[in-house]
Amino acid sequence: MVATDDELRDVFAERFGVQPTVLVVSPGRTEIAGNHTDHEGGHVIAAAVDRAVRGLAAPNGTEAIRLLSLGFGEVEVTLDDLSAREEERNTTAALVRGMAALFAERGLEPAGFDMACKSDVLGGSGLSSSAAFELELGQAMNALWADGALAADELAMMAQRCEREWFGKPCGLMDQAAAALGGIQHMDFSQPGVLAASSLDFDFGEAGYAICIVAVGADHAANTDDYAAVPAEMQAVARELGAQILSEVGEDDVIAALPRLRKALGDRAALRALHYFREERLVAERMEALRAGDVDRFLELTRLSGASSAMYLQNVSVGGASDQPSMLAIALADELLAGRGAVRVHGGGFGGTIQAFVPLDAVKGFAADMDAVFGEGACGVYNVDHEGARFQWL
Repeated sequence: MVATDDELRDVFAERFGVQPTVLVVSPGRTEIAGNHTDHEGGHVIAAAVDRAVRGLAAPNGTEAIRLLSLGFGEVEVTLDDLSAREEERNTTAALVRGMAALFAERGLEPAGFDMACKSDVLGGSGLSSSAAFELELGQAMNALWADGALAADELAMMAQRCEREWFGKPCGLMDQAAAALGGIQHMDFSQPGVLAASSLDFDFGEAGYAICIVAVGADHAANTDDYAAVPAEMQAVARELGAQILSEVGEDDVIAALPRLRKALGDRAALRALHYFREERLVAERMEALRAGDVDRFLELTRLSGASSAMYLQNVSVGGASDQPSMLAIALADELLAGRGAVRVHGGGFGGTIQAFVPLDAVKGFAADMDAVFGEGACGVYNVDHEGARFQWL
């Protein structure tokens, strides 16, 4: 059970001996459309959700950040050297050090603080617990070091750099942007260094559907290399065509070059490139469906997107492994929905979670059946968080 804010306050006071001065809330996110398109300069639709990292912080008058994360222990990072460290890759300390370094780059003076936080964003689940934590740190630093001067889009881009350069995961910007901005957002990543986002005013509940995320019992964080291979192979295709990322080339160019691409890079890279162009079209069509309030069209297109991820992007299962929990979950959900709603792999893939849009009258039975296979509480119903990462003075 996740601690309440009062319990977290007690933990903070007991560990650090003072009362906190700021509360920070940073939500997880769900990808609605755009599976592995953001890192190629493409388009996505994503939403912040009502699962979050919540934290309390206060200055400590030292040159160190002390972070106590309930259930994960404590780390301390000194502020005298904020450069990336190879031995800290894939650790909490890397995220703390990286976010502090990026604030220092903006001419702000890092100063020590204490922080205690808790999370109900499942780690390794495709809900982007790492982005939520990065924005949690970012908003704490924004409050304590910049008096809230940094905007949400700037914090999102800082968090992405932190994850790429300090943590060591070659992520796109979607996760951080969704957590930072809140609501349902259509995002265009065609211009490097620019976060172009527009809010979509759509309520799935009013349309008769719940967003269900099913944790399949496999931590996709264990498959970082498989995840990294997706953008690597897509960008290898782009380089064969004289570009850096797939948004800089045309689908016709890729198709014309398939004989050469197959010989140079293999079939999987070519398939992943073709997925990118198909998914780009499907993002645009789903955005139009949501703007028009046409949920049936949205669901039809989502089913096509899910098939593209499974067949062409191939981020549902790892190689020929006998354990394929995500694919099993998708197959079961497809049977349970029986043509109603839609199901797809969620986020980076390779384990983690699947996403289903489930008719409201079927949610209870759907969740019970998924839980029976993947464990009690595996299926969660998620609502949209409309505020995004934020802080509040206490």
